[in-house]
Amino acid sequence: MNRSFFAKNPSVLVFIACLGLFTLGVTLLSEAFGTGVISTSFVKTLGKTLCLCLIAIAMDLVWGYCGILSLGHFAFFGLGGYMIGMWLMYARTEQIVVASLANAEIPPTAQEVTDAIGNQIFGVVGGSDFPLIWAFADSLTMQLALVVLVPGLLALVFGWLAFRSRVTGVYLSILTQAMTLALSLYLFQNDSGLRGNNGLSGLQNIPGAEKIPQSMISIYFFWASALALLLGYLLAAWVVSGKFGSVIRGIRDDEARVRFLGYSVEGYKLFVFTLTAVIAGIAGALYYPQAGIINPAEIAPIASIYLAVWVAIGGRGRLYGAVIGAATVSLLSSWFTGGQAPSINLGFYTIDWVDWWLVLLGFSFVLVTLFAPKGIGGLFDYLVRKGDAK
Repeated sequence: MNRSFFAKNPSVLVFIACLGLFTLGVTLLSEAFGTGVISTSFVKTLGKTLCLCLIAIAMDLVWGYCGILSLGHFAFFGLGGYMIGMWLMYARTEQIVVASLANAEIPPTAQEVTDAIGNQIFGVVGGSDFPLIWAFADSLTMQLALVVLVPGLLALVFGWLAFRSRVTGVYLSILTQAMTLALSLYLFQNDSGLRGNNGLSGLQNIPGAEKIPQSMISIYFFWASALALLLGYLLAAWVVSGKFGSVIRGIRDDEARVRFLGYSVEGYKLFVFTLTAVIAGIAGALYYPQAGIINPAEIAPIASIYLAVWVAIGGRGRLYGAVIGAATVSLLSSWFTGGQAPSINLGFYTIDWVDWWLVLLGFSFVLVTLFAPKGIGGLFDYLVRKGDAK
């Protein structure tokens, strides 16, 4: 990063300043470090929101800049969560099993400990043997590597098959949606090796951190989420600011012309698709330890559609717009669906926002698409242009 990068992208400096102030403010007002104005549960909500902002950046990169409307990126998000969730659940269960067998008359063998862990984890689906996909579940290093490798390899293979066949437009969107649906349906099966509908739970219990209060752990994850968002934003801004960014914008606007000029359109698409899948996987790995649970419903096709709606409302083709859209919709969703929004009594009917939130979100998407295609980010663009004109 040199000065010319920031000079060409002043919004990056604004973003860094806003994120830094936000992180500092939340930290000082948290139960762990400050006055306790912000509860631990809300710190976790904010941390999860930062992770959603990160995957929104990935979505904006692949859709807003490269023109690939992927309706499957939440699958990569979920896979990242499953990879880190396997280690969290294994390590936590191992601690419980070892403690319970500590007073046995005959010390248990390593195989007996492993069998007991398998019974604890898979007993709920009527099994006890570890599937092959759990081969590295006892290694944090390997599972962290899989957070990147599994979503990346899936995106690489899927993208290679789709782009080499020159599947584009709505057909590609349907294909990514089908991939997500197939993965979700597979994970719902009990013999998938990931506990089927039960998913992985207890992820908020970090092995080795039993003596650290949840208020402090929530701040640690909040910091990690803020750092990941910062690095993801810088990476995305760097990718779209140079010649590479010009090419992928050209692919978005006129793919045939870019191909005619001699660029490997499929190669560029594959790189962006894979890179954004990796970013989504990292976001998921930070999100689910704060959520405490992950199950196949989290990666259902509707989740990826919500992701596209967030980016559209924030303003696609603007990284800060994706962040604004994800943060706004995510926090409003928590407020409306959490029962905190007051119901409206019309006399003949009471509007309960828990039921009507999705309708409101759908109307917002339609209105933004029809009357403000640049989204909330477009308003910032207008204010900046107005300020420059004076």
